[in-house]
Amino acid sequence: MSPTRRTLLGAALALPFSGLLRAAEPDLSALADITTGAVPIDAAERARRLSRAQALMQANGIGAVLIEPGSSLIYFTGIRWGRSERLTAAVLPVEGEPCIVTPFFEEPSIRETLAIPAEVRVWQEDQDPLAIVAGFLADRKLAARPIGIEETLRYFAVDALGRAMPGARLVSANPVVRGCRMVKTPAEIALMQMATDVTIAAYRWTQPRVERGMTGAEVGALMNAATRKLGGAPEFALALIGPAAALPHGSREVHRIADGQVVLMDCGCTVQGYQSDVSRTWVHGTASAEQRRVWDQVARGQRIALAAARIGASAGRVDDAVRGYYRTLGYGPDYKLPGLSHRTGHGIGMDGHEPVNLVRGETTRLAAGMCFSNEPGLYLPGKFGVRLEDCFHMTSAGPRWFSEPPRSIDVPV
Repeated sequence: MSPTRRTLLGAALALPFSGLLRAAEPDLSALADITTGAVPIDAAERARRLSRAQALMQANGIGAVLIEPGSSLIYFTGIRWGRSERLTAAVLPVEGEPCIVTPFFEEPSIRETLAIPAEVRVWQEDQDPLAIVAGFLADRKLAARPIGIEETLRYFAVDALGRAMPGARLVSANPVVRGCRMVKTPAEIALMQMATDVTIAAYRWTQPRVERGMTGAEVGALMNAATRKLGGAPEFALALIGPAAALPHGSREVHRIADGQVVLMDCGCTVQGYQSDVSRTWVHGTASAEQRRVWDQVARGQRIALAAARIGASAGRVDDAVRGYYRTLGYGPDYKLPGLSHRTGHGIGMDGHEPVNLVRGETTRLAAGMCFSNEPGLYLPGKFGVRLEDCFHMTSAGPRWFSEPPRSIDVPV
């Protein structure tokens, strides 16, 4: 899982306030952990994931899939591990138990989070870990079959595998990995719902405490403090003020809240490794007629996007519907400003941004279990921006919100 610009910018913006927050902790006594009922992903669910992956390998003629540390490794094996020059990887074979390849001295630590039955093969410092992978594939009689490469695998590992297995056919593992992860189970959706509940509760606590003179970093620190007390693990808490709100991921310039200025917040957390992503926009003090008009347009844009999200429709159709509406209002055309300069939404799950996106040209058909953000913001350079973001999941009867959109600019949470 690599950091996004939003995560990095959020961390940078929070730095100036971190010392101040420690010196004057906010009163969080009204908040309590609401995640105590969270049910972790269990062994039976992981077994079903492996079974699904193996069925997709069979269907796509793939003999095995190679995965490095990150959300996909956690998804299939439970192993929580970082990436370094010393390769740790999982090999998911089309039949039988997976294999974990790791440095000899890391095996005891790897086993601490390994949550599935798997063979563990180790390599010493003077050995090539990809030769260990190749040996496992040869032992399973899979060396002659196409090997799926998970899309975030680093080039050095792909290159070394090619050298360890001359003539091997290396193919994309997307039909397998995406085929599993894009469709969430009820257990996954329940964790995403809980993460969203935490974020909404944190907004409800934070928004009334936003005061004139605060910086975005100070507002974000309040949000993160509330999120932790409510039981979530904060991922990001952007608070964009005034003209900075016209930049979807903000500015490094320090802006302070003043009467009549837009406050745009974009926040998310994790519960048991599953994410939320919610944006809210309001005006500190009294909103102008223009601010109200743009806020109402974005609120309608959200509704139009949701109405276009139907089982069997292409993901790109959702973006087309919103962009078509905004064009009638004089925005754009296309991705030009003022208007909607980014996609309408993105997939979400264990990662904040997952395949596929609600963006022009995306032909993937919507299916039950898919989860997306819905955030068709409008951005007016030099003035302000408005983004309302709520995530939804597809059901057989259509889309269902994780969080209900706000009613008006005067009741933003």
